[in-house]
This record gives sequence, structure tokens and C-alpha cells, in this order.
Amino acid sequence: MKRRVALRLYAALTTATLAAATGVVVSMPSASAATTGATGYATQNGGTTGGAGGQTVRATTGTAIHQALCGRASSSTPITIEVEGTINHANTTKVSGDSCNTAAGVIELKQISNVTIVGVGNGAVFDQLGIHIRQSSNIIIQNVTVRNVKKSGSPTSNGGDAIGMESDVRNVWVDHSSLEASGGESEGFDGLFDMKDNTQYVTLSYSTLRNSGRGGLIGSSETELSNGFVTFHHNLYENLDSRTPLLRGGIAHIYNNYYVKLNESGINSRAGARAKVDNNYFKDSKDVLGTFYTDAPGYWQVSGNTFDNVTWSAPGSENNPAGPDPKSNTTVSIPYAYSLDAASCVPGIVAQTAGANKGLKVSDGNCSTQTPTPDPTDPTPDPTDPTPDPTDPTPDPTGTNLSVGAGADGSSKADGTSYGNVRDGDLSTYWSPAGATGSVSVKWGTATSVSSVKIREASGSAGSIGTWKVLNGDTGAVLATGTGAGAISIPQTSLRKITFQITGSTGTPKIAEFETYAG
Repeated sequence: MKRRVALRLYAALTTATLAAATGVVVSMPSASAATTGATGYATQNGGTTGGAGGQTVRATTGTAIHQALCGRASSSTPITIEVEGTINHANTTKVSGDSCNTAAGVIELKQISNVTIVGVGNGAVFDQLGIHIRQSSNIIIQNVTVRNVKKSGSPTSNGGDAIGMESDVRNVWVDHSSLEASGGESEGFDGLFDMKDNTQYVTLSYSTLRNSGRGGLIGSSETELSNGFVTFHHNLYENLDSRTPLLRGGIAHIYNNYYVKLNESGINSRAGARAKVDNNYFKDSKDVLGTFYTDAPGYWQVSGNTFDNVTWSAPGSENNPAGPDPKSNTTVSIPYAYSLDAASCVPGIVAQTAGANKGLKVSDGNCSTQTPTPDPTDPTPDPTDPTPDPTDPTPDPTGTNLSVGAGADGSSKADGTSYGNVRDGDLSTYWSPAGATGSVSVKWGTATSVSSVKIREASGSAGSIGTWKVLNGDTGAVLATGTGAGAISIPQTSLRKITFQITGSTGTPKIAEFETYAG
């Protein structure tokens, strides 16, 4: 049974809220289905749940948002604020109270915690009005549009940042939002998504950042290095001059984003920052990764990225582009589980999922999106998942192991293991996922016909693999499902990539060999 949901059901939202947010009535069949929420680094440090468990209120003005914050019993009382309509300077005033610290002309989330702001109904647009998070924690912002926030000209708000975080901020998740400007600094705009002065454990997911000189930064200077642990995934960065993002110190995990038309530079790792950059798609852009405009170097670990019509400048005293053949110069260990879409799928997946008013769709980790899954207690199998008959064991395949000498990649890997170990013919080496689940793939430069697979576990790990899927890595189609290691028969398929996805396990899965055969 498929376990991924295409519409996340959040504990902070009631069924009625989901109906307003997505235009459909969604039931929540079990408590477990309602707890899948934040991803990436926002899941660490105790997690990010926003206003889960608190009161839900509706706001159609910025003043009403502030009133909702000020009307709580305390500054930490959980609350979900459903926002509909256009929020602007004319309807955003300062409200006073013991549980808030607000200001006019900006959505001020200052010295508070446990808050969700979610766009509902016909949408929530913050027009020329930024969202400022300061000395706060456990904040969720979802399904909103923030546009044309200026630091100069008229009107001004939030220092020109669409969303800005500063001064001891912890655990923020911004999801399915659209952050937009109409030019660069000379036109009065600044960053779309900025973090500084000790901001940590942040995730930006399924969002769009467009038409600005600056995408966003982590750290305000080369010596302000107190920020980090930030995840960026499944976002669209389009028509930006630079800072996608700019990293000054700290750690960032950047995966499955689509970058198109980065005009001057892209991911700028500086001042000791370390970025893990996985399976992103860069198109029609310049200097998409490196250290730029400084002699204080940063570092990167790269895997699975696609560079489509990307140009690179020559190295200089203050410019160190990673290309034209980007190589890793550090390693970054990721503490949470995640699934990677192949880079080739990223433009299509991001087009369907990223931004406000997209129905909160997410990737299933297999190059497609799906509708909500059935109740996990429902034993009826998904008819699209062909399950082998357990009473009919698959015989061992014969012939040449096509995996030997092929390429390999995957969703994640535990420290000390390698994707390449599954196709080296050596049973003493292996790959393990970074968590209890994950996927590993074998790939070829040209289409290859495969009709059977054999998964061999490493010594001492027999029985650790629980449920799994075999996928056509080119299309995401499910070729087989089952449990445990061993021989697997699949429909004869011509493909360039085949994926073994572990969806459940006991212990730590260790795959020594992922063998593939034509017959």
C-alpha cells in the first residue's frame, strides 16, 4: 500500500480548514495521517508543529492577524490563523497585548511561539507587506503569496524582505508559498528569504522565488556565522540575479530544486559554510555553485545534479566557481530521512507542486505526485502495485550481471557507505540508507533491457529489508513490490535507470549487491 500522501494532512489544520485550503473535502482517517508535516532540518531540535492543538481563527486583514496573536492566553499558546484575501499597509496596524509584540506595516511575529499562518479559500496575498520573524520559535507559514516588499521607495516594509528571520529564531517551516519581487536593489527590493543573527533549524519547501535581485541569505556578514541547519527542497528559483541562497557559515541541505535563469550567480557558499547539493536541476544560468564576491571560501558536497546550458566564469581572487565540472570538497552528514527525485524529473515535479494555491501537492519521491493514500488500516492493496505471489518464489536469474561497471546513485546514504558498492561485485562492501528507508539505483548511459533483479544483503544484516518497490528510474513506474531480499522478476523493460526503494525495514538495511539481468 502506498504510504506517501500528495496532500499533507497537518495536525494544525481541521478538516474544514483543509477544505478551504484545497477546494476539496479531505477526511483525516487516523491520527498518524495527521502528523506528517515539516521536513528537513525543521524536523530537528524538537520539531516544528506550529499551532497544532490550538485554536483556529480566520483573518482577512493584517490587523486581524495581529489581534489573533494578541488575543492568546500567552505568547506560546498554540494558534492557527487562516488567512484569506489581500493583506496590505492599509489594513495592517499595530495591536498591543501581553501575548504579542506587533507593529504597523509588517506582519510581526516577535517573541512568540507555536503559530501557523496558512492561506485558505481564494488565497492569501501579502501585498508590499513582509513577514518578520524575530526571537520566535515553532512557526509554520504555508500556502501564502508575499510580493513586492520594498526597503526603499513607497511603501516600505520589513527591510525589503518578503520573509525575514533574525535574532534567536528556531524551527521555522515555510511551505508551498510564492515569494516574488519586481526587480533588484536599485528598484527598492532586497531578499526574498533571509536568515540572520542566530537563526537555525529552518526548512523552505515547495515554494517559488521569482523576479528579484536576491533570492535569500544565511548570515548578514562574513563574521556573523551563528546561523545554519537549513533545508531547501522542491523549490523553484526563477529569474534571480544571485543568492539562491548566499550561505555564510552553517550547514545547508539543498536538494531537488529547479533553478532557471540565475543571471549572475546561484548557490554562494562562503565563510566556511558547507552545503550538501543533491539532484537539483540548473538551467539557462551562470555560476550556479561556488564561492563568489569574497576570498573567504565555503564548501560543497555535490551529487546527481543536472547542469543544462550553464556557463561558468574563470576563477579569480574573489571568485571560485565550482564548475564546469563540479566536484565535492567536503562531506555533510544529514540527520533526517528524505527521498530524492531524479534530477531529470525535478522541472516537472516542481512545476506541479511549488508555490501557493497548488493544492499542497508534494512529490512521492519517485518522480511523480499522488493523491492521498487510503487509511493505513485498510488492508486492500493498491491495484497499481503489482505484488508477487508469495507462494511462488522467483528463481535466481541467470546470465550476465548488468550492474557491474554501471553507474549508481540514490536518495541518501549512511556514513561510510557508497552507492557504487551495490554494483562492484564485492559482497564485503555495501550501501545503507541514512535512515530506515531510502532508495538506491543502478544506471546506464544507454537504454538497457532488464527482466530480473537480485538484491543481496551484506553479511550480518539478513532480514533487515522489509517492504520495497522496484521502480523504472526513467518514468517512476512501479515494476514490482514485495518484502525481503532475493530474486525479483519484473516485466521486461528497456530503461536507463532502475531503482530499489526500501519503504520499510527492521534494523539497518545493508545492500551488498543490486544485480540486474536481461533474462
